[in-house]
Formats: sequence, C-alpha cells, structure tokens
Amino acid sequence: MAEPIAVALVDDQSLFRAGIRMLIDSQADLSFAGEAENGHAAIELARRARPDVILMDVRMPELDGIEATARILGESDAAGRTPPRIIVLTTFELDEGAARALRIGASGFLLKDSQPEFLLAAIRSVHAGSAVIAPGATKSLIAHMTAPAPAPRVPEEFGSLTDREKQIFALAASGLSNSEIAGKEYLSEATVKTHVSRVLSKLGVRDRVQLVIYAYEHGIVR
Repeated sequence: MAEPIAVALVDDQSLFRAGIRMLIDSQADLSFAGEAENGHAAIELARRARPDVILMDVRMPELDGIEATARILGESDAAGRTPPRIIVLTTFELDEGAARALRIGASGFLLKDSQPEFLLAAIRSVHAGSAVIAPGATKSLIAHMTAPAPAPRVPEEFGSLTDREKQIFALAASGLSNSEIAGKEYLSEATVKTHVSRVLSKLGVRDRVQLVIYAYEHGIVR
C-alpha cells in the first residue's frame, strides 16, 4: 500500500486550520504533517516535516505566503530535493498574490471557500504532478498575469522541441487535459503524458500552470 500523502497547512486563522486538519485526517490516503500560522513558521515546518503538499494562505502576518513559497521552493532546489507541491489559498478569485505565487512555482491556487471534495481532489492532483486553479478563474488569472506582447518572443529553448512536442505544448497551453489531447491527436494518454513531461523538462518549467504562463508571457499562445 502506498504511503499517504503528507499535507501541511499554513494559515493564520486557528479555526480554519482546525477544520482543514479534521478534513485531512478523515482521508485514508492523506496524513496531516503539521500546521503553521505565518510564513516564517511555514519555512521551519517545511524543513522539519518535508510534506508532499503544502496548503499556503496568501495573506499572513510577519511573512506572507508568497515569500514563504519562494523560500521553501528555493531551499529545496538548492539542496537538490524534490520540492513540495504548494497550493496557495486566497479569499479573492482574482488575486495578485495568487498570480505572483504561480509565477514563482506554486502548483495552483484555490479559494478558501472551495468545497471540501474539490480541495481533496486538488491535493491528490498536485501530488500526482498536475496543477490546479480555482474553477472559473483560469482566463481571468492569465489575463491578469500577462500583458499583451507586441510580437512573439520565442525563447531559444523552445526551438529544441520537436514538431510533435510543439503541438502538444500548444494544446496543453490552451488548457486541454491529457485525455482531451489524446482524443484530439489520436494518441494514448500515456504517450501524451510522456510528451508533456519532455516539454516541461526542455523548457525548464515545473508543471502545466507554469507551461501556460510561459506560453502567454512569450507570446506563443494568444
């Protein structure tokens, strides 16, 4: 039997933490790895507990969730460790803090009033290597994060993609899932997953959220 997914929580509201802790503890495939009430404590928690997934509030006293996310991911990269997957939590659907967190490597963002079932599914999805964005917020978030480019600015590493990988890149950047790409291109999902992994590796991006940001920032997808 696989080890349960270790989930840590960072939020400055004790009642919210208690509710999420109870939710995590109710799931056989998840384990609660600890909690913190501010960004400084979050960094220490990440060092000590090495959680698989961190639920990170954006706005907190002393050190906010964006800076904490940057430091946690930076420490993991510097040490050569697999970084935790970080889901940032926000009260607002269109949040500059969430946009900044995604830019620096968070695996997604959710609204704090998301349904429990969606939160649990998001934890499992990011642990499996996918990325999550609050329902209905994708287009507005991308528009908020990226200014229109006057002309495509295709970076050098994009040229290393094969023609097939560029096709997969364009479809993934448009928001299609692996199964949707597989159906459109008459490929197996396993083949699509392999292509997506190669694309992420060649472009040096962490996940599909970063891939979408990359595409829009460089004017490759409009």
